[in-house]
Amino acid sequence: MPHYTSYDGTELAYRVLEARDGSAGPPLICLAGGPGRDAAYLGDLGGLDAHHTLLIPDGRGTGDSPPAADPIGYAFPGLAEDLEALRHHLDLARFPLLAHDAAAATAQAYAAAHPERLSRLILVSPGARLQGELPEDAREIFESRADEPWWRDAYTAVRLLPDTTDLAETRRLLLQAAPMAYGRWEEPQRAHAESEGEQLGPVARAGFWQGVDEAGRRAVLTRLHEVPCPVLAITGDRDAVTGMRAGELVAESFPDGQARPLPGVGHYPWVDEPDLFRQVVEDFLAQRPTH
Repeated sequence: MPHYTSYDGTELAYRVLEARDGSAGPPLICLAGGPGRDAAYLGDLGGLDAHHTLLIPDGRGTGDSPPAADPIGYAFPGLAEDLEALRHHLDLARFPLLAHDAAAATAQAYAAAHPERLSRLILVSPGARLQGELPEDAREIFESRADEPWWRDAYTAVRLLPDTTDLAETRRLLLQAAPMAYGRWEEPQRAHAESEGEQLGPVARAGFWQGVDEAGRRAVLTRLHEVPCPVLAITGDRDAVTGMRAGELVAESFPDGQARPLPGVGHYPWVDEPDLFRQVVEDFLAQRPTH
């Protein structure tokens, strides 16, 4: 895998999926969430590499990237500066950025610090922790699915996970709870979910939200109001992890933001409805620039 040197001299890895049609436009940089999960779970994002080169970095302590020398390097503002080092390494003046799940916080921190560098920003299944809210609709979506055969076991796992410290048990419970993250529980979803336990980076996960106080959070939000690029928040109406309201709140944080809910989709829309997800992203990337 290729590597780049970040702000503190650390060599970090990234994966390149060349556009299958030979397109030579700026790469779509794609950030994995978790937090602290190996970026391999993104796959090719439902075939987005058909017309776009995808560049997928491994965050510190995940995939082929080394652990952080200082725990603060795992926090999302530091990960945003890793992204800026990657941009510099690639010699990109501006680029489109896609971020999934917790990586939406990294992407927002990057947008706040380097707004002139983004041409498009796509936030997939984001939470609203940076917005200071924890909407209830994810719980409501979960409870609305109580008639599905996996629900009772998932409910038990969700209750036990917060107090579980054993890594093997955490992995078992995550798989037990996994159906709530998908629009349906069939073979593609099962195969995707089975990889999560081995892709966990517990240290990177624990450090992701550290070192950001209330003043820092508000400062990021204030700067988001001045980000000029178009922003798309993609949500799923069956996402019992982050729900849909969080995506609306995130989109409202930007002057040119919009939320797009997808039907029959959970937390991983490229797994549930790859064709729909790919088309929505491609249409957004193809829009005529407004700035």
